[in-house]
Amino acid sequence: MNAPGPDFSLEAAAIAAGATRVAGVDEVGRGPLAGPVTAAAVVLNPDDIPAGLNDSKKLTARRREALFDEIMARAAVSVAHASVAEIDSLNILRAAHLAMERAIAALAPTPDHLLIDGNLVPKGLTLPAVAVVKGDGRALSIAAASIVAKVTRDRIMVDLAQQHPGYGWERNAGYPSKSHISALQDLGVTPHHRRSFRPVHNILYQEKL
Repeated sequence: MNAPGPDFSLEAAAIAAGATRVAGVDEVGRGPLAGPVTAAAVVLNPDDIPAGLNDSKKLTARRREALFDEIMARAAVSVAHASVAEIDSLNILRAAHLAMERAIAALAPTPDHLLIDGNLVPKGLTLPAVAVVKGDGRALSIAAASIVAKVTRDRIMVDLAQQHPGYGWERNAGYPSKSHISALQDLGVTPHHRRSFRPVHNILYQEKL
């Protein structure tokens, strides 16, 4: 039996408690060996929610692209990133939270309640916020944020793939697929690879030896 998809109940509860602008926040790109981590913050209009929102991982690429356009047209959206250098200097969790903090800060007007995907609220937030485990499958605004973040990051990786052919980033989005790992071994490490991630670190270490 399929679990029911996300709904608007968490947002509605915050609105009933006095919030007027509830933002869903999600990030994508913790697992890849290359590229930034990307976060999105989305405030849906309760009277104009695009149909079919769901966890971005449960949607086809074509459906994500169509929903991305609808979300951008009908909701308040902001997107932000943390760079490979920030990932390597901070660690991936802190960098993911930094990207979230940046996306929230860029949202105008400012939201007054945040639904954060995951089990931790980023340390740097001053707004009321709740962590929602598996939130992209529970809250429509987090699902919308997951779609925006995923489509945006996938497009970045397609662009980077044209500058650094051979790693298959247009297909694997920088994740450690077999072909990506073998390309790393054959072609070496690019400036877009995360040096703090073990497969990349190991290749750099072998090159030093």
